[in-house]
Amino acid sequence: MSLDDLYRRVIMDHYQRPRNRGRIEEGAVTVDLNNPTCGDSISLQMRVDDGVIQEAKFLGEGCSISLASASMMTEAVKGLKQEQALELVDLFSRLMQGEEIDIEQFPLEDIEALTGVSKFPARIKCATLAWKALEKGLKEPH
Repeated sequence: MSLDDLYRRVIMDHYQRPRNRGRIEEGAVTVDLNNPTCGDSISLQMRVDDGVIQEAKFLGEGCSISLASASMMTEAVKGLKQEQALELVDLFSRLMQGEEIDIEQFPLEDIEALTGVSKFPARIKCATLAWKALEKGLKEPH
C-alpha cells in the first residue's frame, strides 16, 4: 500500500466516521462558516474554560476533505490552551501552503494525511475551513 493510499484511507475514515460530530448543549462558543466556492459549511462549537478548550464539536456539509479536516481538528485541540490551538491553526495553514513543517508538532498523527492537499490549490479552502472557524472562535470576543 502506498503512502497516498494510506492517507486516503485515513481521510475517508474521518469522513465516514467523524469524531466529535454534534452539538454542545450549553456554554459553547459557536462559529458558522461557509466556503461559497465549493459549498462546504461548518458550524463549530467549543467550550473553553479558563483558557483551555474542554470540548469541540461540529456539524457541517461538504466534501470528504472538509469534514475529515474538521474531525481531525476537533480531536487535536481538545485539552489545549487557546494559545496552543492558535499556534496549530498557523502551523496547519503553513502546511496547506506547502511549507515544510515538523508534523510531530500536531497532537494528532492523522493530520499528516492532509499534507497532499497542498498540491491541489482548489482544495486548500476545504481543508482549512474548520481551522478558520477555530481561529475566529478563539480570537473574537463572545
